[in-house]
Amino acid sequence: MSVSLQVSVRSVTVGRKRVLGLAQAVLECIGESSADMSVSLVGDGRMRRLNRQYRQKDRSTDVLAFAFREGVAPHRFNRSAAHLGDVIIALPTAERQAKAALRSVDEEIVALLIHGVLHLCGYDHERSADDALRMQRKERQVRRRLGPIARFVRPSRNGR
Repeated sequence: MSVSLQVSVRSVTVGRKRVLGLAQAVLECIGESSADMSVSLVGDGRMRRLNRQYRQKDRSTDVLAFAFREGVAPHRFNRSAAHLGDVIIALPTAERQAKAALRSVDEEIVALLIHGVLHLCGYDHERSADDALRMQRKERQVRRRLGPIARFVRPSRNGR
């Protein structure tokens, strides 16, 4: 199993080892411990472009998942059959959502990562109400199995 991480936001410092370990733990929790995936942490501008290009929605969103098992993905880190795909998280959106929900940015990113990985595995809350409930139950189950999460995101020292 291999997880790659790309961070393109300078306003925060990300504990890379912790994020990689978290992604690997999520894969283990859902029974995909031998699968590979990539995680990208991006800004709202990049997320808006991806959302417009791949979903025809001209706005940023919190998380996008590009499953290799289902089709084409914008990143090509590893095209092996074991590669699930790419999860892309917009950090500024995650920060806003965390603030609105009165929870930490770390908890928000954990929730978005779980959500994205489940999409890679075929879960889709937009298909039907039953599918949405199934996905929500699985998200809660995975989150409980992960246990406490150490802090891995903090503001950058340079203040940007």
